[in-house]
Amino acid sequence: MRARPVSTAALVEELADRLAATAPGRWLRVGLDGAPAAGPAELADALVGPLRLRGRPSVRINAEDFLRPASLRLEFGRTNPDSFYAGWLDEAGLRREVLDRAGPGGSGRVVTRLWDTRTDRSAREPYRPLPTAAVVLVSGPLLLGGALPFDVAVHLSLSPAALARRTAPELRWTLPAYARYDAEVDPRSFADVVVRVDDPRHPAVLLDSA
Repeated sequence: MRARPVSTAALVEELADRLAATAPGRWLRVGLDGAPAAGPAELADALVGPLRLRGRPSVRINAEDFLRPASLRLEFGRTNPDSFYAGWLDEAGLRREVLDRAGPGGSGRVVTRLWDTRTDRSAREPYRPLPTAAVVLVSGPLLLGGALPFDVAVHLSLSPAALARRTAPELRWTLPAYARYDAEVDPRSFADVVVRVDDPRHPAVLLDSA
């Protein structure tokens, strides 16, 4: 893939333009996929204001609010990379309570938080109606290649060296999971937008070499 350097501000504006012009008049489900070190939550937050200025209200969803209960998530220990890869995110809950409801024929009433990991209990959040033409911004790691129906997928890519360098020491046990994700899922090969963020100050949009 070729890389086109872009400033962070320009990246946000370009993405906002693209999302605002996609499926006008209906709800749009967007996955912002990347390890915490890549900053998917920060990018999703940065899109809220520009999308609003373009007439597309946003609803923010963090994958960490849709994790499975600790009894399931930590069954094989607190630092098991295979469990993190395949068993932490409640994909069924995220799809049932958000993505299907925001998709074609959905009710448009979603829950933005399903599970409170601090208390290991249901967040007990009420359903809320999506505004007309809302963009649902879902941020988190390991979101692509599974059963989650996103209309637009954005992948924030880090080289193995950059990922290791920028991952907090207490999270380094997750590195094998990201290596497995790149090898088995290869999100760069099919995401709608791929952004290399090895240097967070100088992102680059990756383009097909053809």
